Amino acid sequence: MENNDGVLIKQLDSLSFHLDSGQRNHPPTPAPLPADSSASSMAEPKTKYDRQLRIWGEQGQAALEKASICLLNCGPTGAETLKNLVLGGIGSITVVDGSKVEVGDLGNNFMVDESNIGESKAKCVCTMLQELNDAVKAKFIEEYPEKLIEAKPSFFSQFTLIVATQLPEFAMIKLDRICREANVMSVFARSYGLTGLVRVSLKEHAVIESKPDHFLDDLRLNNPWPELKRFADSIDLGTHDPVAHKHIPYVVILIKMAEEWAQSHNGSFPSTREEKKAFKDLLKSKMIAFDEENYKEAIDASFKLFAPRGITSDLRHLLDDSCAEVSSSSSDFWVMVAALKEFIVNEGGGEPPLEGSIPDMTSSTEHYVSLQKIYQAKAEADVLAVEQRVRDILNKRGSSPGSISKMAIKNFCKNARKLTVCRYRSVEEEFQAPNVPHLQKYLTDQDCCMASSFYCLLRAIDRYAANFSSFPGQFDGEMDEDISRLKTIAVGLLSEIGCNGVTLSEDLIYEMCRYGAAELHAVAAFIGGIASQEIIKLITKQFIPMRGTFIFNGIDHKSQLLTL
Repeated sequence: MENNDGVLIKQLDSLSFHLDSGQRNHPPTPAPLPADSSASSMAEPKTKYDRQLRIWGEQGQAALEKASICLLNCGPTGAETLKNLVLGGIGSITVVDGSKVEVGDLGNNFMVDESNIGESKAKCVCTMLQELNDAVKAKFIEEYPEKLIEAKPSFFSQFTLIVATQLPEFAMIKLDRICREANVMSVFARSYGLTGLVRVSLKEHAVIESKPDHFLDDLRLNNPWPELKRFADSIDLGTHDPVAHKHIPYVVILIKMAEEWAQSHNGSFPSTREEKKAFKDLLKSKMIAFDEENYKEAIDASFKLFAPRGITSDLRHLLDDSCAEVSSSSSDFWVMVAALKEFIVNEGGGEPPLEGSIPDMTSSTEHYVSLQKIYQAKAEADVLAVEQRVRDILNKRGSSPGSISKMAIKNFCKNARKLTVCRYRSVEEEFQAPNVPHLQKYLTDQDCCMASSFYCLLRAIDRYAANFSSFPGQFDGEMDEDISRLKTIAVGLLSEIGCNGVTLSEDLIYEMCRYGAAELHAVAAFIGGIASQEIIKLITKQFIPMRGTFIFNGIDHKSQLLTL
């Protein structure tokens, strides 16, 4: 099967070839990789992916199943990365590697065995990965990635994301440039002895479902809208019925007690430490029995009342971004941000759309259901208001009013307080003009110096390989000379990027030479796990991907994220 760029993508029954050989064998009708047709292997997706569906939901799984991934180099780091994605149900994979399976591969790559020696590594790894999940479409290209990057840059535009492993510095820079021009996401991963790195690269990544570990419930206790205020007013905290008193929801207790406090404090809510303690004492004084869990919940949740009104500084920064001024080329995300900005100023009264959910709490069923309905009704009204503004913006710029689905707008509104935009420097910018103050701080900081030294030495070994056509320590009997050469190159690199006077550990330079470019399976598996985790974040657009270069230090069993 030949794509528009003239690059032949082979199925497993295709004949072996090299892209630059000038001879191409076209099978009459390329068939997909063989899949197990047994009923047991075709499990229902909801059963097959049950555990991960609980994390990123059906929308996230659907995004994975639509994604097309290209892996460059299928050594242990690349194979481990792709293994995790295949097991997770990625849509399709294309493996690019021009090397053959060697005896050395048997000790660190579980995707090949002794019978594969001398065969195409891309084909063998592809076959094994296909066996892990028959729902994934798998292809391979027997070609060295560096040649493909140089000869067919447009080849990469067909993929959702490129996973580039074990690439030298010059190839990383070229590939990153290609991917950015084509708006294709890329993740670079590398393992080298007892160290490794992972780096995400793309222009901009908007995250709607950032799913932070800790975030306040959106209850508006200090700014209730009319319907919530009327509901709270309808409940008497002074009731003498002990059953009714212990089943008043803490949301109502806090709204009413905050109002009582404000009336005696010039309209202000508790703000100082002393006032907050006094407010909790006031809540405690309203208890008529020691076992009133609802009042204990109100005391424990009183901090939610003290949260500032309006929007957070992070959301304000996003709304003030120049991209919020939409144009004909604006993405759906920025159209919705523009609509959100208008909503907050108008219908929202300075607040973002309500999320619409309430936490569990001690309450009568009647009160809890009523409260749920009030929050849901407000959230739905907010979604309708934002939706109308989205449609108006789309109309003004000449786009179809229905081009952004109601479901997408609803999900955006639900997560409006947690929106995040990640922007990444290009690999070329980082390599040629790193953040020198940050790097100098890392190199002199006791907690970061090992990771930052590994980062510099990983770059130095690429320069070493470019100069001497081998990696330091790769051949026996040359260790002392290799150490001297690597040290000279590392010093030159530090001087070039502006870190004059900074020295790297002699022991660490020796370690890098001792590794001899080896990929240890344990390290490769760890790096592959980190890389696949970030890839899933990028594809599902859930959770916040790493912003920086992740360095693993296998000597001390530590890791560090460097922002350069």
